[in-house]
Amino acid sequence: MDADRITRPMTDAEAKAEAQRIIEENFQPEVPVVRHFPTSFRDESPLPAYGDTPPVRQDDKRIVPEWALGIAVASVGVGAGVTGIGCGAWLVLQGLASVTLTSVLMGTLPFAALAMVATAVGGAISKARTAASQTTNVYTGTVTHTQTHNTSHQTALFTRTRNDIHH
Repeated sequence: MDADRITRPMTDAEAKAEAQRIIEENFQPEVPVVRHFPTSFRDESPLPAYGDTPPVRQDDKRIVPEWALGIAVASVGVGAGVTGIGCGAWLVLQGLASVTLTSVLMGTLPFAALAMVATAVGGAISKARTAASQTTNVYTGTVTHTQTHNTSHQTALFTRTRNDIHH
């Protein structure tokens, strides 16, 4: 400020100019600082008269280091996997929590599958065993038939049963 301004009051025109200067200086919207990076590369080397153009080196100007990008991709993959496992567990627990045919089937499904596998293995072993042990038995010698007669005697309402076996 000038020395004479301190001693004398401002005129209306000076006050208006000073107010305008203060408003422009303090209330201007700030322009954000944007760093611009080239998104393409212009090759200024001369083109060959015939044939393919030789490759030109293009500098790598990535901002994110490779290790950080790898960690980011891995964390997204782990997060997606854990989310899938969590959704599956939620669905199973929702099925088990409601008392419906679906929840009963959901709860017994592993046991039914185990029983089916055990039955299939047992049936296969049984078939293999009977196929291996089926041989023709040839008996030689005399055969005696003995007939057995059973006689039962029952008397009264509360009975005592006596079986007589006769050869």
